[in-house]
Amino acid sequence: MFRTSLTVGFMLFAIFFGAGNLIFPPQLGAESGAAYAPAMLGFLLTGVGLPLLGIVVGALAPGGYADALRRIHPAFSLVFLTAIYLAIGPLFAIPRTGATAYQMALVPFLGSAGGLSLLLWTLGYFGLALWLSLNPSRMVDRIGEWLTPALLLSLLALIVRAFMLLSGQAPAAPAAAYAGGQAFFAGFTAGYQTLDALAAVAFSVVVLGAIQSKGVASGPALLRQTATAGVIAAFFLGLVYLALGWTGAHMLPSSDTLAALQASGTYLGTYLLTTIANDAFGPFGRTLLGVIVTLACLTTTVGLLVAVGEYLVATFPRLKYRPTVIGLTLFSLLIANQGLNAIISVSVPALVILYPITICVILLMLLARFVPTPRLGWQLAVAAVTGISLLSSAHSNGWLALPWVEALPLRAQSLEWLPFMLGGLALGWGLGGRGERISLAAAAAEHSHGVAGRTTGGPA
Repeated sequence: MFRTSLTVGFMLFAIFFGAGNLIFPPQLGAESGAAYAPAMLGFLLTGVGLPLLGIVVGALAPGGYADALRRIHPAFSLVFLTAIYLAIGPLFAIPRTGATAYQMALVPFLGSAGGLSLLLWTLGYFGLALWLSLNPSRMVDRIGEWLTPALLLSLLALIVRAFMLLSGQAPAAPAAAYAGGQAFFAGFTAGYQTLDALAAVAFSVVVLGAIQSKGVASGPALLRQTATAGVIAAFFLGLVYLALGWTGAHMLPSSDTLAALQASGTYLGTYLLTTIANDAFGPFGRTLLGVIVTLACLTTTVGLLVAVGEYLVATFPRLKYRPTVIGLTLFSLLIANQGLNAIISVSVPALVILYPITICVILLMLLARFVPTPRLGWQLAVAAVTGISLLSSAHSNGWLALPWVEALPLRAQSLEWLPFMLGGLALGWGLGGRGERISLAAAAAEHSHGVAGRTTGGPA
């Protein structure tokens, strides 16, 4: 059975490791410089630890996240999950993979980006992704058995050569956002941009389905294999992030180069990867980087198309899988042609809202696995986090002037939602202590014995 976990773990790594996972770690390394270690620790918590926890937690409830979130309210489950699937699907993540692959796999050979070349690239890229996505039952084997090893070998060649070139170079002083003890928290919020914690909510369904298709039905064996697959994916993600971040921290682009990049609208992480590939292998480096980027982005695109397509079909029964995936692919193609910088800039405000809610849900589900939790506590905690995240994002982006937001505890660390979550949970526990309680352990036991009930009543 370890072979199953290994194959699914490789698949999970590949579909997690996409556009943002390539370009954000080297940028983090370049900006954090000498503060690379605490910055990367924060990044690993939200970029690796949280997605791993999200995958495992998704196996705790018999019906996954959809079943658990319906316990808060059916309308919340529908709106929140749909928002997550759209964010990691056709609105942000899928178009970003296509645009990133274009910027790093084709533009270096063309010399400059252009609308026609972007259109032609995305037509071929999304056409291949669509073909791989139309038969989801074979996706695990296609990705886990041959695409992921090719990706890892290509990455290994680049990383080893980068270490050989940069091992004697000292890192620069950290940028303002990473100075004064803020490096950990800056890295923590930078991990949001990978979208992986949101993707974990979606991919948990894919992982569970893949493991069950190998003959593991439910119960402790399913949870154990899910956790093993998640650990395998997290291990490789962590190693690659550490290496790419270290590379960025030791490259030291000049102030003139940084100014030129800003003026041209070129993303720093893209420039760093392209430069180190060229320094490491010369002209061949561009080809190698193109292979790495295309494989990384393509596997993520396929995983996302399958996950979003299956969710929409399950949620809206009138939809059929094949036309739904075709529609998602065409819409993503249109958004991808807006360009990489435009996609990233638009996605940030949405992530500031969705990430705290997602973290809150994951933590509540983990708590309910061990401690029966009042349903009112879940509701108030999620409502409080949702409200403060909306207001905080509106203030940060200038949509509303809310000066009091700046005075909130943990605002400087971008964790102002955490006290609201704890306060809502405590208030719900006090007011609803004798009401309905949610116990995922009890729900799992009832499910394994075919019992219909899924919550326990009365005090614990």
